[in-house]
Amino acid sequence: MTAPDDRPEADAAPGCPHPRHTAALFGQEAAERAFLDAFATGRLPHGWLIAGPRGVGKATLAWRIARFLLATPEAAAEGGLFGAPEPPATLDIAPDHPVARRLAALSESRLMLLRRPWDDKTKRLKQAITVDEVRRLGAFFGMTAADGGRRVVIVDAADEMTPSAANALLKLLEEPPAGAVLLLVSHRPAALLATIRSRCRVLRCAPLGAAAMAAALAPLGIDGAEAATLAALAAGSVGTAAALAGGDGTALYRDLVGLMARAPGLDRPAALALAESVSGRGAEARFDLLATLAETLLARLARSGLGAPPTPEAAPGEAATFARLCPDAAAARHWAGVQQAALARLRAGRAVNLDPAALVLDMVLAFDRAAAAVPQEAR
Repeated sequence: MTAPDDRPEADAAPGCPHPRHTAALFGQEAAERAFLDAFATGRLPHGWLIAGPRGVGKATLAWRIARFLLATPEAAAEGGLFGAPEPPATLDIAPDHPVARRLAALSESRLMLLRRPWDDKTKRLKQAITVDEVRRLGAFFGMTAADGGRRVVIVDAADEMTPSAANALLKLLEEPPAGAVLLLVSHRPAALLATIRSRCRVLRCAPLGAAAMAAALAPLGIDGAEAATLAALAAGSVGTAAALAGGDGTALYRDLVGLMARAPGLDRPAALALAESVSGRGAEARFDLLATLAETLLARLARSGLGAPPTPEAAPGEAATFARLCPDAAAARHWAGVQQAALARLRAGRAVNLDPAALVLDMVLAFDRAAAAVPQEAR
């Protein structure tokens, strides 16, 4: 399976190398150890659900596991002529290993990658993993492996399967071929079929801590104060931090905080400039980034009222603005409601292709009205 250079890949995060090109994984040592412990028993589950928030390394872990399984003889987990070997202590595979090179080129015949496919008619990625994609597994498992060993399937993301695709995959999980290992990457495991979840061993990937985030961002050329700011906004997600860095996210967030600093009392020129910045051809990614940052702002604002002020500040005056607008738990509940209502309206409008500038302006006005609804003595 190849990916033409001019086509986007559905499983690649903006601003980051594709997970198949990412050798190192930060902050998920517990998940790696859980897999290696299972491998060492010689009774490896055929289904794995790699679950956690977006951007914390789930897909990178899936590709590390795939490289490891396809490069490690099955006898490595079993007793040999002279007794049981020392179990592998890491998933690391030499970068010049033939399996590593083939996976990087998507030319490994023992691996199948299921992701949202490219639509030649619309010249866009499809919105879901279709049942036709899952049906390709029949031919994949029907071929005889050259070494008679494992076959690995990566589904990224399992949340994006249509109902028909999910049911087709379920049948495979219920009656897996010999040597099959299915790695399901999921941002929202609760949305998957309960029967799929019940047939998989779960590997949970948690948001990264400060040290792991710094280590993960360094290869992307992000360090120092910029790394600290991005880490604060990304809530432990390297993928989110990279997207923010690539889309001038810190400046966007400063603009949002600047508008809130004036609330109630909208700075209309600034609001209009922000709205216009996400309008026009090619601005879809900026709109999505702004929606994510608005959600982040309201979450940080609400936490401020619960005794957790923004530390470190991601924009000048952020802590003082939040202390004024959200001084207590009642105000935190107020802003939590605003977050749910305003952002749901924003995303619903985008889904039906309403004017993005009008949607952003409507959101900013909603925030300003919400600020006016905070009790006067709190402001």
